Amino acid sequence: MHKPVAGHGRIASAAGAVEAGGDTHLAGRTVDALEGLSGVHPGERRAHAKGVCCRAVFTPSGLAAGITTAAHLCEKGREIEAFVRFSGSSSDPSLPDLLSPGKGLAVRFGPPGSDSSVLTAVTIPVFFAKTPESFLDLIKEANRLKGGGIGAVAAAAELAAHFPEARHSLMHIGKLLPPASYATCRYYAIHVFNLIDGAGNRRPVKFEWMPELGVETLPMAEFRSLPEDYLELDVAARMKEGPIRFRLNIVLGREEDPMDDPTLPWPDDRDRIDAGMLDVTDVIDDPDADGLAMDPTATGPGIEPSDDPILRFRSPVYGESWRRRRLGE
Repeated sequence: MHKPVAGHGRIASAAGAVEAGGDTHLAGRTVDALEGLSGVHPGERRAHAKGVCCRAVFTPSGLAAGITTAAHLCEKGREIEAFVRFSGSSSDPSLPDLLSPGKGLAVRFGPPGSDSSVLTAVTIPVFFAKTPESFLDLIKEANRLKGGGIGAVAAAAELAAHFPEARHSLMHIGKLLPPASYATCRYYAIHVFNLIDGAGNRRPVKFEWMPELGVETLPMAEFRSLPEDYLELDVAARMKEGPIRFRLNIVLGREEDPMDDPTLPWPDDRDRIDAGMLDVTDVIDDPDADGLAMDPTATGPGIEPSDDPILRFRSPVYGESWRRRRLGE
């Protein structure tokens, strides 16, 4: 049975805006290729299919007030309602948590119906491709290798050889260890965004979420004893004791940093602003909530997407995925 998805109100209008932009034909072909990774699962996301939705509150520090007019970043001490989705990276919603290497954290700042801002992040700092066309080619090659029965390690080596721009991301994926919890992951927003101040000045930045509990991975001895949904179970158990907390860092770019290529990392020594604290408080058991299109280009006033072609392309891809989910495809 697929999850029902709301087809009205803020959710529908957001997805409609997503569908309207970009190369919809290329987006459709890309979603087709993503479906090839683990088959079609009606009503589910085409990536990050398995996840858990939560209520949260974000409290800005106010330290970003000088570089943006975004209310959720500059209004010091204001408690802002937020929606959070933790997820695995796989397109297979039935895959055990342990077997999905990358994890995701998507946050929508603001209540339903508001002019909200979305921030999506994952546990590696770079992406696999720098153009929509190369991303589609990479996914198609991954499907070909999978169809040939090639193992994950050998497939990664093949992809790195044929797609040099993917080497950074594949290296990071290869080093990932299963997290002890969604609450103990560091999440990177990958793409560059521009913060806009009251005078219209733009400042290129990246975002990252730092867990208050620190980064923690699982010892190998525990792997066999883990339930398939251990991360979701852990989230629910932790929040009975109190909120799961993440600090939002704004990473300030310099002129020499790559602004439109998500496959290239920024140096670790870049200055950071502590933008505020996210408190994740309750699990939401609501299919309509899980149907939200978490489009990372929906930034709201005071923030705009950079010219990164992959970031811009994610909008029509999310829209096509949302359309298929809405129809139960």
